[in-house]
Amino acid sequence: MDKKVSITTLPEEHSAGDRQKSRVVAAYQRYRVPVILTLLILLALIVFLFLRGRKKPAAEEEEAVVVSVRVASVERDSIAAEVTALGTIFARKEATVSSKIAGQIRTMALLKNRPVHEGDVIATLEARDVQAQRAEAASAVDEARTNLRNVIGGTIPQTAAQDEKALRDARANLANARAVYERRLKLYEQGGISKKDLDASELARTTAENDLRLAEATARLHAATISPNDRRVAEAKLKQSEDRLAALDSQLSYATIRAPLTGVVAEQFQFQGEFAAAGAKLFAVDDVSEVIVKAPVADTVAAQLKVGDTARVYPQSLPGEELVGVISLVSKASDPQNRTVEVWVNLKNEDGRLRADSAAKVVVATQAASNVMVVPVAAVTLDASTGNTGTVMVVDENSIAHETKVTVGIRSKDKMEITSGLKGGETIVVEGNYALPDKTKVEIAADEKEGDQSDEDKGDKEEKDKPGDKK
Repeated sequence: MDKKVSITTLPEEHSAGDRQKSRVVAAYQRYRVPVILTLLILLALIVFLFLRGRKKPAAEEEEAVVVSVRVASVERDSIAAEVTALGTIFARKEATVSSKIAGQIRTMALLKNRPVHEGDVIATLEARDVQAQRAEAASAVDEARTNLRNVIGGTIPQTAAQDEKALRDARANLANARAVYERRLKLYEQGGISKKDLDASELARTTAENDLRLAEATARLHAATISPNDRRVAEAKLKQSEDRLAALDSQLSYATIRAPLTGVVAEQFQFQGEFAAAGAKLFAVDDVSEVIVKAPVADTVAAQLKVGDTARVYPQSLPGEELVGVISLVSKASDPQNRTVEVWVNLKNEDGRLRADSAAKVVVATQAASNVMVVPVAAVTLDASTGNTGTVMVVDENSIAHETKVTVGIRSKDKMEITSGLKGGETIVVEGNYALPDKTKVEIAADEKEGDQSDEDKGDKEEKDKPGDKK
């Protein structure tokens, strides 16, 4: 007998939902373990990173406080403040030559930058008119001299001739009287004539001597008293003509222009062929074997300088070169507008490398002090750029840097005087001290340690190499 089986058919929507749920459950059962393991691994990783992140800053903080620095020791030394001024180089000797007479330049070469010696002929001027005037004046002198001779010796020819005849006669009479007297003296000594005849010849001799004296005096009187006015006029004309000749000789010498000193022609104002007026500049000569640097410095600084002090000069035309000169002048006058005083510094310049009118920086030292505590400039952090207080970082034996207040005195280019705050001998930071916190642990740079070690090794080697240690 056949049995009837009843089959209940579920709705289509309900059947699909169950199937979906079944698949989800099956998938969950399949991937549950791997998902749990993955979550556990992620959780462990998060915990590890968290714990590591908490320990790392502490380590980094511990490492950050150790700073590599360079150090130096506080020493006692000499120091001087330095003042810088910009000056100008001038030749020690300079001369500008001008024409003293007017005339065309007959000869004159191109002279600029040419070396010359004192007395060298540099130029000549056209002076034919002056030469003609000189020739005329020379003739006038000759004429005046002739006129004076005529006035003195021959104003009254007859009188001069009579005086000359009287002198000749007087001399002849005297010679005859002397001869007669000498003959009669011999005859008297021999008894040939009487005493009376000898006395008569002696009287004649004396008379002849007196006549000669009279003739000479008369000639002198005639020469002195002949036309005195004419003589004075003649002498005055001669003096006048001689003075004019001398003046023309001077003017003629001005036509030849010579170098007034040994040096170099710095400037030429006129050239050959041009007309030079009286007083016009022709050329300038500079003696640059020694130069003077003239620089203005503050009057407060000038009060601390004196003649003979040394100064360093840095010519702008010779970059990087340092020259040492001597202060030769500290002006007594001060510029009222900018309160500066001019200072002269002398420099030798035999090779001629320094050019006149070029610029040069002058550095002078003031406020010098010796046996004072000095530190490098880089070691001090000033409270203000123009102040005298600041801080230094002192490193103790535990390599800890301590901020120390100091007072600064004299300052130079690379050193500062410490007047208070340090005792001397301390180790201070000279590099790496900027914005370095107080009580920071520091370490000396490796290259500096190596340098110290090499110095020690060198010292040990020197000790071993001493002659006294040899056996």
